[in-house]
Amino acid sequence: MAEPQVPILVAVAWPYASGSRHLGHLAGAYLPADVFARFQRLAGNRVLMVSGSDVHGTPITVRADAEGVTPAEIADRYHAEFLDAWERLAISWDCYTSTGTENHAAVTHDIFLRLLEKGYIDRRTSDQFYDAEADRFLPDRYIEGTCPHCGYAEARGDQCEDCGRTLDPEELVDPRSKITGAEPEVRSTEHFYLRLSDFEESLGSWLDSREGWRRHVLNFSKGWIEEGLQDRAITRDLDWGVAVPVDDLGPGKRIYVWFEAVIGYLSAAKEWAQRQGDSEAWRDWWEGDDARSVYFIGKDNIPFHTIIWPAMLSGYGGLNLPTDVPANQYLTFKGGKASASRGVGLTIGEGLRLFEPDGLRYALAASLPEQSDTDISVEEIVRRINEELIATWGNLVNRVLSMVHARCDGAVPEPGDRTDADTELVADVDAALVSAADQIDRVELRAALRTAMEAAAGVNAYLNATEPWKLAETDPDRARVVLGTALDAVNGVRVAFTPYLPFSSAALEEVIGPVDAWRRPELSPGMPIGKPPPLFAKVDVEELFADDDGEPG
Repeated sequence: MAEPQVPILVAVAWPYASGSRHLGHLAGAYLPADVFARFQRLAGNRVLMVSGSDVHGTPITVRADAEGVTPAEIADRYHAEFLDAWERLAISWDCYTSTGTENHAAVTHDIFLRLLEKGYIDRRTSDQFYDAEADRFLPDRYIEGTCPHCGYAEARGDQCEDCGRTLDPEELVDPRSKITGAEPEVRSTEHFYLRLSDFEESLGSWLDSREGWRRHVLNFSKGWIEEGLQDRAITRDLDWGVAVPVDDLGPGKRIYVWFEAVIGYLSAAKEWAQRQGDSEAWRDWWEGDDARSVYFIGKDNIPFHTIIWPAMLSGYGGLNLPTDVPANQYLTFKGGKASASRGVGLTIGEGLRLFEPDGLRYALAASLPEQSDTDISVEEIVRRINEELIATWGNLVNRVLSMVHARCDGAVPEPGDRTDADTELVADVDAALVSAADQIDRVELRAALRTAMEAAAGVNAYLNATEPWKLAETDPDRARVVLGTALDAVNGVRVAFTPYLPFSSAALEEVIGPVDAWRRPELSPGMPIGKPPPLFAKVDVEELFADDDGEPG
């Protein structure tokens, strides 16, 4: 576990404000980041968790064109939807903002100008696809074609969503314009380029020095280095985005989204500092020698966070590179990769309509695609909630608190004379907290959740072995000792669940007091124990599929 009071930046992928996000996004970045941040706060560390809506991506302008509205209208619509989802899920942001702020533009300009001044950005003439029918240059996402690597027929000009490879538009086989469907022609245009090739050696050495990183993240990143880093254009012929801070290229140019979006982590930290009334407060997380920065993203964003952003930070100078990039693999739905653009999988809003927030958080956390793609379905979510969360944890809490309330005069009983089995149970729970802390700190969140569930199962086994409901009739003093022991154990187990289950954890705090650190809270004998509310509602899968088309509804 991290030493107390370490500044930890929890940097979370910026969702495109171009459409509803799905459960794959939630499991890929947002839920893991929230679990990690909640734990680190309880562990005593200084957490700054930042993200925001990416309002400049070309998916937004593509959608705006299709709907006949402005990009700002699309961005505002989905930014508001995201904010609602985060609130309903209790995602504990310190700053959730957008790339549409003046602050973000100013920080982007600062990064751009410093890199330009130091020679890491230069100006070049290049060929770019042009749609003669639409009379405009085509940004990467306005071009579709067949991926040269995997043969996927609907690859975008910047990335293949099927195999995850980043692309340049000219690599596509049979390219076509998304605006008119016509085959684009090639014309010359002038743009600024980031000289990624200047960082090839230093980034290679840095990646070689990374310890504890996920294997697929390192393999993906080192593969880029081995292939040779290519300089990349960082401006585009667009009228939507952050303006270029120099006028060398003339009108009609904007900083391209892949360059400015990653700067959002820094601009959000600076925005947070300004809100605190101390504009320099961000420095503890970005310049401190003891600071950690952990980036939560999906695997399709790995090179932007392990190659491009570290190159930009290195070129700028004086800012910390990522400590870890625990990118998740894909969450698939019945074998198909969850995708907002392709309509595969439930949206977050649909998930929240079907399930209670804690139930949804638990089912996804138990299925996080940390090392490999993980398949999930509505039926699997229901099973996780009913057969694991409710059957093991919810029922345990209810039976222990109800028996204490009924059999111990509605108060925490005196410890009494505990047997070896009693003390061993509480010691096992305390040991589980130590194990779970180590697992979460290493971003092994599925394992930590299993540790919590196994600890809960241990308390259930203890109850089944001691049968306090029978002891209450034959040996009430022993029954109170057993129930007090079980209550202590439950009081410790709930700490392990707290980062995952904020709503039910808050309900438990109303009954047995707050959790304010990563340790089992002490319960004072005589403290009142009220009748507990049910923590979770059982899900009826038949009701979820009750509408006429057989879809969840």
